[in-house]
Amino acid sequence: MFEKSLWVFHVNSGSCNGCDIEVLDIFTPRPDVERFGIKLVPSPRHADAIAFTGPITRAMVSKVVEAIKALPEPKIAIAIGSCACGGGIWHDTYSVIGGVKEFYKTLKEEYGIEPPLTIYVPGCPPRPEALIYAVAVLRKLVKQKQKKRVHEERFPDEEKRKIEVIIKEELGSRHFLPKIIFREESKNEP
Repeated sequence: MFEKSLWVFHVNSGSCNGCDIEVLDIFTPRPDVERFGIKLVPSPRHADAIAFTGPITRAMVSKVVEAIKALPEPKIAIAIGSCACGGGIWHDTYSVIGGVKEFYKTLKEEYGIEPPLTIYVPGCPPRPEALIYAVAVLRKLVKQKQKKRVHEERFPDEEKRKIEVIIKEELGSRHFLPKIIFREESKNEP
């Protein structure tokens, strides 16, 4: 899609500036991403992609929506850091909506805007090499190394009830819980 260059508009939507420092680091002489045609631009109207750092705070929602509206088609987003990917340690605080996935729900329901194609770069903060790799995957210069895997484990009924009790107790806490889905075994399955 972007053979020659990729211009990026950077939005700090509530970050601690750790990820912002890494974003700026990739433009220093050692990594020098400008040799690949990647450039930061001052306006979303000139950008090919929008890069988010930090969780989306309630105060920034309107500004982020305006930036996404101004971004020309095809819209591409890059979520940089743990906070942008999933809210990080701020995921359930009163002033934060969460990561971009939670923001996309608001974007679709309240503003009627379809979420853009998104590249997730986890890390706290992610290394400059990870940012360069994400753009290389986006531009299809390299193949993605890791794919999402789903692990499914079967439990006896009494063990399943114990796990459900633990999950219900933990839902009210601030601890991270992986997404666990219990499926009933059908008679056709082995």
